[in-house]
Amino acid sequence: MPSLKHVLVLMMLVPAALAANPSPDLESRRKALSDLLHEQWEYTMLHSPIFASMLGDKRYNDKIDDFSQKAIDDNLEHERLIVVRFEAIDTTGFPDQEVINKQLMVRDLRMDLESARFKPWEMPVNQAGGIHTGLPTLVNILAFDSVKDYDDYIARLRQIPTLLDQATVQMRKGMVDGLMPPRMLMDEVINQSNAIATMAPEKSPFVQPFYKFPDAIPDSDRKRLREAGLAAVRDSVLPSYVKFTSFIRDEYAPKGRPEPGVWSLPDGAALYAFKVKESTTTDMSPEEIHQLGLAQVKEIEGRMLQVANQLGFKDLKSFNAAVKDNPKLHPQSRQEIVDLYQKYIDGMYAKLPELFGRLPKGKLDVMPIEEFREKETSTHYMQGTPDGSRKAHVMVNTSDFAKRTTLDIETTAYHEGVPGHHLQIAIAQELPELPPFRQQEGYTAYTEGWALYAERLGKEVGFFQDPYSYYGHLQDEMLRAIRLVVDTGFHYKRWSRQQVVDFFHDHSGIDEPEVQSETDRYMVWPGQALGYKIGQLEILKLRQFAKDQLRDKFDLRAFHDEVLVGGALPMDVLGTRIHEWVQQQKTKLAQAGDPTAK
Repeated sequence: MPSLKHVLVLMMLVPAALAANPSPDLESRRKALSDLLHEQWEYTMLHSPIFASMLGDKRYNDKIDDFSQKAIDDNLEHERLIVVRFEAIDTTGFPDQEVINKQLMVRDLRMDLESARFKPWEMPVNQAGGIHTGLPTLVNILAFDSVKDYDDYIARLRQIPTLLDQATVQMRKGMVDGLMPPRMLMDEVINQSNAIATMAPEKSPFVQPFYKFPDAIPDSDRKRLREAGLAAVRDSVLPSYVKFTSFIRDEYAPKGRPEPGVWSLPDGAALYAFKVKESTTTDMSPEEIHQLGLAQVKEIEGRMLQVANQLGFKDLKSFNAAVKDNPKLHPQSRQEIVDLYQKYIDGMYAKLPELFGRLPKGKLDVMPIEEFREKETSTHYMQGTPDGSRKAHVMVNTSDFAKRTTLDIETTAYHEGVPGHHLQIAIAQELPELPPFRQQEGYTAYTEGWALYAERLGKEVGFFQDPYSYYGHLQDEMLRAIRLVVDTGFHYKRWSRQQVVDFFHDHSGIDEPEVQSETDRYMVWPGQALGYKIGQLEILKLRQFAKDQLRDKFDLRAFHDEVLVGGALPMDVLGTRIHEWVQQQKTKLAQAGDPTAK
């Protein structure tokens, strides 16, 4: 009979033996996970044909998304079944990235199932986005390279009435369930929808592709396609928008909720707690985030005051007033705004090798936001296709240009373009070792946290030479700090709209059009704005940890590559990844006899 000591020794050796000699079914388990990931991705493409087209997958280009209750219920049942299959796969012995593949897929599915209790499909439309404004923008994200592309697009146009009718059904359910957007914002939705409904067919954004055929389209097909496209817009799209506009104006808008915060919705407190968790990928409470926001506002105000003092102003109020009256700090035309974005993005491209070892292949263009949606849409990034067939875009808001300033254009160019969203998203798309769902992942705290962090890199490589432009950078930092305060203010502390506007004015010189649009955005997009600052602060904390640990051996380019080459990650997963990377670096240094590793 073996001694107790012998038994303990054997128990300690078993894990090591298993690691050295992995289970014989390891490869079959790895294949099972890979196959299931592929199955889920194919399901996603089939049931989200517009998303598939955005990614350059043209297999379902003649179809439009199904927004019926049956489709929603079927999808939830699919998720309930497939998440169990994912959870059943034992990832012991898998490479780290494959372990994360399962972890993230299960996380995503569980979050989606958890969100179902709040019936988000019953509030599908608001002034910041929705089916009514999303459909016309398809022309900017679809590829029109062949006759079939055009025929598929025409087939889609003819299905728009069905989709808008399905949305109407869901919105009527929302009316019954008390799931309604704020009444004070519904006039903007009516105006957006009506603007499209009342356009002449030949001037509709839907018909743009029929006036700029690529050379590959034979002349013999162009007349037919143009006539069919115009007919689809005239006979299907526009009447459906007229009907949808009437529904919103006459039935839906009058029943909008009177309060701006989601606390006033059924189960509103739980909804906001979920949205906070979803956006930040942390366990921070709304109160903790509110207090963090107040502290960040105070800290950034101090830095802004230093810049104002350097420019000869005694306080921020007098500085902001002078900015409003200085014609040199206001754009003179829409095109000037576009040109400035292009200038700053081009300048940053030359500096990227100093900051990154890995750069994306895909480039990006700068384009103005379409006028029919510009008043409610801020400057944003629109990703290209993974295969490079459609370039990425920075979509720039040029509305009310005389009321805007040029102060924040440089920092926003770095945020939306490079090294912000474009670098992060394009690199993720180009990582062959990641499954497609991770190439397209989009955790807000990571994607927006990275973009906000990327703004600071401009200063590190010698940009923001104009102190007014640097002030604009700090002002945008202030915007993200204010968001922590006012988003929780709206939805947790029950602030009024005027309280939010007043907080903006008391702590920033942000343009009035932006103050108004940002305030309205937080009402209908609870929690989303929290991810920016939370994510940025976490990345800065991880960078400082790596510097403290590696000291003079810290390589900023290697750190940035490590942050980006895993694709978008929740903050806790990113933290684990960077800590493990630092330990790997220290191990290498120790093996080389470097004292840094001690």
